[in-house]
Amino acid sequence: MNRKIIVAIDGHSSCGKSTMAKTLAKTLGYIYVDTGAMYRSVTLYAMRNGMIDENGNVDTEALRNDMDRISVSFKINKESGTPDTYLNGEKVESEIRSMEVSSNVSHIAALPFVREAMVRQQQRMGEEKGIVMDGRDIGTTVFPDAELKIFVTASAAVRAQRRYKEILDKGLEANYDDILKNVVERDYIDSHREVSPLRKADDAIELDNSDMTIEEQNQWLVRQVSSLVS
Repeated sequence: MNRKIIVAIDGHSSCGKSTMAKTLAKTLGYIYVDTGAMYRSVTLYAMRNGMIDENGNVDTEALRNDMDRISVSFKINKESGTPDTYLNGEKVESEIRSMEVSSNVSHIAALPFVREAMVRQQQRMGEEKGIVMDGRDIGTTVFPDAELKIFVTASAAVRAQRRYKEILDKGLEANYDDILKNVVERDYIDSHREVSPLRKADDAIELDNSDMTIEEQNQWLVRQVSSLVS
């Protein structure tokens, strides 16, 4: 594989986009960028700094004024071989996966000034190509000219079950019904926001992984890339 490309993976929440993108990047020797983690990091920053009240209302002016102080980066974890997320130099990989962050991230990600700031960072990361990036608007807004675009989906029930298991596996408490409600709400918010709504790019290949094993999914992805670079 000589030619390096940009792989844009978009889709609904809890489809396993991050896991598949990380694995694909590792297989190809590409750089992986988890854009969802970037928005989760901004959400965590807002929560820590009292910018989100108990009803989920965001102090947008305060957050807007602090955007230049928010730096999100990724460093390879030597044990797992996959990237961990850092917020202003602090490793926050576990904190940003909490249910509280999940409940607030769609509201933060819908703010135009937040998206503009994160998109600028993401586009800088892709200048050298050879990257795999996943999120909600990678193939439509961040990299509309990406050589390969994948749109991932699965039923809400399957996605909620995956999220439920992921939280339990981390030793945290979880309620399946609450998670399912959150998945459905996030789908609606992500698809109806004013700026860069979640939608399948016209030239994206759709992957419904509801009934696929992780191995089947990974093999399918590698085949898509191989057809373009070999």
